[in-house]
Amino acid sequence: MKKILHAIVKGIYKMFALITYRPKIIGKENIPDYGAAIICPNHVHALDSTIIISNTKRRINTLAKEELFKNRFFRWIATLFGIYPVKINSKSMESVKISLKLLKNNELLMIFPEGTRNGLAKGVKPKDGAIKIAIKAKVPIIPVGIIGEFKPFKKVFIKFGKPIDFSKYESEINNKEVLENLTNNLMNEIIKLRDKKI
Repeated sequence: MKKILHAIVKGIYKMFALITYRPKIIGKENIPDYGAAIICPNHVHALDSTIIISNTKRRINTLAKEELFKNRFFRWIATLFGIYPVKINSKSMESVKISLKLLKNNELLMIFPEGTRNGLAKGVKPKDGAIKIAIKAKVPIIPVGIIGEFKPFKKVFIKFGKPIDFSKYESEINNKEVLENLTNNLMNEIIKLRDKKI
């Protein structure tokens, strides 16, 4: 029943997004048909994750701050779409544990390295969490470039890049300098996708 409800709600939202934001999805073939991977987009709008989730065949899980779950409607949608509550600015390993469990089950997980909307433009340092989790779980990261203002009837572009393998850095997982360089390299790939002409 839950799967049917998920498919119905996803279909309705996809239709809404198609009419309102006219999303063009590029590089969808880079998403594996099976197996775990981390999806890493730039973060431009509150709805960018929903556009990605509703326009891919596979379920993509993500994390959200637990305060949002006080809203009953959001909590219901979150349950359907694989959105998990976590404490933001918490030193607990809750988000890491949830992420590793999902990836161990061969699922897809979406993480925004910017950590906040338009983080790069605000001068916010990218977070290395996605890199750490990818190394620990031994899964690839798929960079994603998002272009668009998310204004009604203006086209939004979602560009999936080729998976990046970080398994060779397993011995460097506690090296802050290496993690910082890898995170910056990942953001550069995301920016290239965002800025690449179609």
